[in-house]
Amino acid sequence: MFRSLRIRNYRMFAAGGAVSNIGTWLQRTAQDWLVLDLTDNNATALGIATALQFLPMLLFGMFGGVLADRYPKRPILITAQIMMAVLALGIGVLTVTGNAAVWHVFTMAFLLGMISCVEVPTRQAFVVEMVGRRDLSNAIALNSSIFNLARVLGPALAGVLIHLLGGTGPIFLINALSFAAVISSLVFMRRSELTLAEPVPRAKGQLREGLKYVLRHEELLMPILLLAFVSMFSQSFSMSIALMAREVFQAGASSFGLASSMFAVGALAGALLAARRARMSRKVLLAGAIGFGLFQIASGFAPFYPIYLGMLIPAGIALITINTAANSIVQLATSPEMRGRVMGIYMLVFTGGAPLGAPLVGWLSEVGGPRMGVVLSGALVLVGTALAILATKLIVARVARRVPATA
Repeated sequence: MFRSLRIRNYRMFAAGGAVSNIGTWLQRTAQDWLVLDLTDNNATALGIATALQFLPMLLFGMFGGVLADRYPKRPILITAQIMMAVLALGIGVLTVTGNAAVWHVFTMAFLLGMISCVEVPTRQAFVVEMVGRRDLSNAIALNSSIFNLARVLGPALAGVLIHLLGGTGPIFLINALSFAAVISSLVFMRRSELTLAEPVPRAKGQLREGLKYVLRHEELLMPILLLAFVSMFSQSFSMSIALMAREVFQAGASSFGLASSMFAVGALAGALLAARRARMSRKVLLAGAIGFGLFQIASGFAPFYPIYLGMLIPAGIALITINTAANSIVQLATSPEMRGRVMGIYMLVFTGGAPLGAPLVGWLSEVGGPRMGVVLSGALVLVGTALAILATKLIVARVARRVPATA
């Protein structure tokens, strides 16, 4: 289960990432709570903040993948982490001094999204350079485990700290400090132990080449299309947790953090289960998608808060199964010179669906209540899964007719 940790560079990266991820989840929880405080519990404003953070990936995510193929990945990652730390410091100072406005949060969210356009596909493609193809699936699953362990600790800790420290401002400052861990891990890696991919020379049509590559390979197309449909509503699920906890069950900050942590407990369990698998399959991916839709619907109908918390655990298991399986399948099926661009497309659909799904879920929750937003999101996940399978068959058949059999 933990075999990738025997590799020194990955061990350093994982340790630094664990600290930074806790800080990130502290900030995500504080950001949602700050928006609700500044707007008097406006669900639409919360949806807009979420959408702004993921909108740049929808617009520019594939260009970030091109840059990941063209330039060394480690310097890109170091620069991006520094920039994100500066943003956290800025919003933290504004909040602590009482000068924060909702437009400040919107601006920070958008700028974080712009940085993520380059940082995320680069980080995803960098994993194989640390561990190689043999341990790639395990490293991806362990990354998910670390991320979701932080997701367990971060929101719960954020809820307690917001109460103890009297507001969200100190949370942003703590996150700014946490970036030192991952920056240090990247700086002190042994370059000689990395399996570096040769940078792809700058040329015209590289973005288009990446799109054609995905369309010609069914093993890439199907998980990417599935992720495109599912992510529209999975990325806004943390927003729905805030609305359900605060408006339906009248939970305070600490109880809201508990709900987020219960979801993350399931996600952590799903990631550890995935780490035990030697290889992910399409059946596992589809099972995760169907399970997430069903458990999301069930959580929307939960009559009491303890039952709602219980439904969040299998929902978390199902969601992380989707993410880990899709990531592993796509990376293993991609050639090294195309990995940055393919992961750019992958992360575009993974995070780029939120600008479409989050405002819709926010609006549905505003009009029909948070329960309606959650239930309809789950139903749309199931519809999207079926559409992904159908669309893959149609596109593959069309490409096969247009491309000679020898191509």
